[in-house]
Amino acid sequence: MPSDLCRLLDSIDPRQTLEATERRVDDAINSFPERRSQIAKWEEFRGYLIRFLRHVEVHVLRLRGGHPCAMDVDFDWGRCSPALLHAFGANGEKAAFEMARTGNGGGLYSVLKRMARELAEQYSEAEIAAKVCHYWDGLSVGERLAASDEYLSQYGHLLPSELTEGSAGRIRANLPAVLREHPRMIARLRRVGRT
Repeated sequence: MPSDLCRLLDSIDPRQTLEATERRVDDAINSFPERRSQIAKWEEFRGYLIRFLRHVEVHVLRLRGGHPCAMDVDFDWGRCSPALLHAFGANGEKAAFEMARTGNGGGLYSVLKRMARELAEQYSEAEIAAKVCHYWDGLSVGERLAASDEYLSQYGHLLPSELTEGSAGRIRANLPAVLREHPRMIARLRRVGRT
Protein backbone atom coordinates (compact mmCIF):
# COMPACT_ATOMS: atom_id res chain seq x y z
CA MET A 1 0.00 0.00 0.00
CA PRO A 2 1.49 3.37 -0.99
CA SER A 3 2.42 5.80 1.75
CA ASP A 4 0.81 9.22 2.16
CA LEU A 5 3.97 10.74 0.67
CA CYS A 6 3.71 8.50 -2.40
CA ARG A 7 0.06 9.47 -2.85
CA LEU A 8 1.00 13.15 -2.59
CA LEU A 9 3.81 12.76 -5.13
CA ASP A 10 1.46 10.94 -7.50
CA SER A 11 -1.09 13.76 -7.17
CA ILE A 12 1.51 16.45 -7.95
CA ASP A 13 3.25 14.50 -10.68
CA PRO A 14 3.97 16.84 -13.63
CA ARG A 15 1.58 14.85 -15.83
CA GLN A 16 -1.23 15.58 -13.34
CA THR A 17 -0.34 19.22 -12.68
CA LEU A 18 2.05 21.03 -15.04
CA GLU A 19 1.27 19.13 -18.24
CA ALA A 20 -2.48 18.86 -17.61
CA THR A 21 -2.69 22.62 -17.01
CA GLU A 22 -0.65 23.31 -20.15
CA ARG A 23 -3.05 21.16 -22.21
CA ARG A 24 -6.06 23.03 -20.85
CA VAL A 25 -4.33 26.36 -21.62
CA ASP A 26 -3.65 25.21 -25.19
CA ASP A 27 -7.34 24.32 -25.51
CA ALA A 28 -8.26 27.76 -24.20
CA ILE A 29 -5.97 29.54 -26.68
CA ASN A 30 -7.32 27.49 -29.58
CA SER A 31 -10.97 27.94 -28.59
CA PHE A 32 -10.95 31.67 -27.81
CA PRO A 33 -13.76 32.91 -30.04
CA GLU A 34 -12.49 36.45 -30.56
CA ARG A 35 -9.92 36.39 -33.35
CA ARG A 36 -8.12 39.67 -33.87
CA SER A 37 -4.74 40.43 -35.35
CA GLN A 38 -4.29 43.94 -33.99
CA ILE A 39 -5.89 46.33 -31.49
CA ALA A 40 -5.18 50.05 -31.70
CA LYS A 41 -6.97 51.40 -28.59
CA TRP A 42 -5.82 50.86 -25.01
CA GLU A 43 -9.29 50.33 -23.52
CA GLU A 44 -10.14 47.84 -26.26
CA PHE A 45 -6.90 46.01 -25.53
CA ARG A 46 -7.68 45.84 -21.81
CA GLY A 47 -11.18 44.49 -22.44
CA TYR A 48 -9.89 41.93 -24.91
CA LEU A 49 -7.26 40.58 -22.50
CA ILE A 50 -9.78 40.50 -19.66
CA ARG A 51 -12.16 38.42 -21.78
CA PHE A 52 -9.23 36.17 -22.68
CA LEU A 53 -8.21 35.78 -19.02
CA ARG A 54 -11.74 34.79 -18.10
CA HIS A 55 -11.88 32.33 -21.03
CA VAL A 56 -8.58 30.75 -19.88
CA GLU A 57 -9.89 30.47 -16.33
CA VAL A 58 -13.01 28.65 -17.50
CA HIS A 59 -10.83 26.08 -19.28
CA VAL A 60 -8.01 25.72 -16.78
CA LEU A 61 -10.19 25.65 -13.70
CA ARG A 62 -12.84 23.55 -15.48
CA LEU A 63 -15.69 25.89 -14.59
CA ARG A 64 -18.94 24.51 -15.91
CA GLY A 65 -21.34 27.01 -17.42
CA GLY A 66 -18.77 29.75 -17.98
CA HIS A 67 -17.24 32.27 -15.62
CA PRO A 68 -19.32 32.59 -12.43
CA CYS A 69 -18.59 36.28 -11.72
CA ALA A 70 -19.68 39.44 -13.48
CA MET A 71 -16.87 41.27 -15.23
CA ASP A 72 -15.27 44.09 -13.25
CA VAL A 73 -12.79 45.82 -15.55
CA ASP A 74 -10.51 47.28 -12.87
CA PHE A 75 -10.48 44.13 -10.74
CA ASP A 76 -9.98 41.81 -13.71
CA TRP A 77 -7.28 44.03 -15.21
CA GLY A 78 -5.52 43.78 -11.86
CA ARG A 79 -5.36 40.03 -12.49
CA CYS A 80 -4.10 40.43 -16.08
CA SER A 81 -1.42 42.97 -15.30
CA PRO A 82 0.89 40.74 -13.20
CA ALA A 83 0.94 38.09 -15.93
CA LEU A 84 1.93 40.73 -18.49
CA LEU A 85 4.60 42.19 -16.21
CA HIS A 86 6.07 38.76 -15.61
CA ALA A 87 5.93 37.79 -19.28
CA PHE A 88 7.19 41.08 -20.76
CA GLY A 89 9.19 42.76 -18.01
CA ALA A 90 8.85 45.97 -15.99
CA ASN A 91 6.81 47.74 -18.67
CA GLY A 92 4.96 44.59 -19.65
CA GLU A 93 1.57 46.18 -20.13
CA LYS A 94 2.98 48.78 -22.52
CA ALA A 95 5.16 46.26 -24.35
CA ALA A 96 2.21 43.90 -24.82
CA PHE A 97 0.00 46.74 -26.05
CA GLU A 98 2.65 47.84 -28.56
CA MET A 99 2.86 44.27 -29.87
CA ALA A 100 -0.93 44.14 -30.19
CA ARG A 101 -1.08 47.58 -31.79
CA THR A 102 1.74 47.14 -34.31
CA GLY A 103 1.71 43.41 -34.93
CA ASN A 104 5.45 43.27 -34.20
CA GLY A 105 7.03 40.48 -32.17
CA GLY A 106 4.29 38.03 -33.01
CA GLY A 107 1.50 40.55 -32.44
CA LEU A 108 -1.61 39.99 -30.41
CA TYR A 109 -1.49 36.20 -30.75
CA SER A 110 1.96 36.17 -29.15
CA VAL A 111 0.67 38.35 -26.30
CA LEU A 112 -2.17 35.87 -25.69
CA LYS A 113 0.16 32.87 -25.74
CA ARG A 114 2.68 34.40 -23.35
CA MET A 115 -0.02 35.62 -20.99
CA ALA A 116 -1.66 32.17 -21.04
CA ARG A 117 1.67 30.48 -20.23
CA GLU A 118 2.11 32.78 -17.23
CA LEU A 119 -1.41 32.00 -16.05
CA ALA A 120 -0.77 28.26 -16.47
CA GLU A 121 2.36 28.55 -14.34
CA GLN A 122 0.43 30.42 -11.63
CA TYR A 123 -2.39 27.88 -11.58
CA SER A 124 0.01 24.93 -11.49
CA GLU A 125 2.01 26.47 -8.65
CA ALA A 126 -1.15 27.16 -6.66
CA GLU A 127 -2.44 23.61 -7.13
CA ILE A 128 0.87 22.04 -6.13
CA ALA A 129 1.33 24.37 -3.13
CA ALA A 130 -2.20 23.67 -1.88
CA LYS A 131 -1.73 19.90 -2.08
CA VAL A 132 1.67 20.04 -0.36
CA CYS A 133 0.32 22.33 2.38
CA HIS A 134 -2.71 20.10 2.96
CA TYR A 135 -0.44 17.04 3.21
CA TRP A 136 2.19 18.69 5.44
CA ASP A 137 -0.26 20.32 7.84
CA GLY A 138 -1.88 16.95 8.48
CA LEU A 139 1.35 15.37 9.76
CA SER A 140 2.65 15.12 13.30
CA VAL A 141 6.29 16.00 14.05
CA GLY A 142 7.23 12.32 13.94
CA GLU A 143 5.42 11.83 10.63
CA ARG A 144 7.22 14.85 9.19
CA LEU A 145 10.58 13.34 10.13
CA ALA A 146 9.56 10.00 8.63
CA ALA A 147 8.39 11.74 5.44
CA SER A 148 11.77 13.48 5.14
CA ASP A 149 13.56 10.14 5.52
CA GLU A 150 11.26 8.50 2.95
CA TYR A 151 11.72 11.34 0.45
CA LEU A 152 15.50 11.30 0.83
CA SER A 153 15.68 7.53 0.41
CA GLN A 154 13.62 7.68 -2.79
CA TYR A 155 14.80 10.95 -4.36
CA GLY A 156 17.94 12.02 -2.48
CA HIS A 157 20.16 10.80 -5.33
CA LEU A 158 18.46 13.32 -7.65
CA LEU A 159 19.10 16.32 -5.42
CA PRO A 160 22.24 18.49 -5.46
CA SER A 161 24.94 17.03 -3.22
CA GLU A 162 25.30 20.26 -1.23
CA LEU A 163 21.70 19.78 -0.06
CA THR A 164 22.10 16.13 0.90
CA GLU A 165 25.52 16.18 2.52
CA GLY A 166 25.76 15.26 6.17
CA SER A 167 22.33 14.63 7.60
CA ALA A 168 20.61 16.54 4.74
CA GLY A 169 19.44 19.09 7.30
CA ARG A 170 18.54 21.67 4.65
CA ILE A 171 16.16 19.21 3.00
CA ARG A 172 14.68 18.04 6.29
CA ALA A 173 14.11 21.63 7.45
CA ASN A 174 12.55 22.69 4.15
CA LEU A 175 10.75 19.60 2.90
CA PRO A 176 7.53 21.46 1.95
CA ALA A 177 9.56 23.74 -0.36
CA VAL A 178 11.33 20.71 -1.81
CA LEU A 179 7.99 19.00 -2.40
CA ARG A 180 6.64 22.10 -4.17
CA GLU A 181 9.64 21.97 -6.52
CA HIS A 182 9.44 18.18 -6.99
CA PRO A 183 7.14 18.21 -10.08
CA ARG A 184 9.49 20.59 -11.93
CA MET A 185 12.49 18.43 -11.04
CA ILE A 186 10.74 15.33 -12.36
CA ALA A 187 9.63 17.18 -15.51
CA ARG A 188 13.23 18.29 -16.18
CA LEU A 189 14.51 14.74 -15.69
CA ARG A 190 11.89 13.38 -18.10
CA ARG A 191 12.87 15.97 -20.73
CA VAL A 192 16.53 14.98 -20.36
CA GLY A 193 15.56 11.34 -20.76
CA ARG A 194 13.82 12.11 -24.09
CA THR A 195 16.77 13.90 -25.68
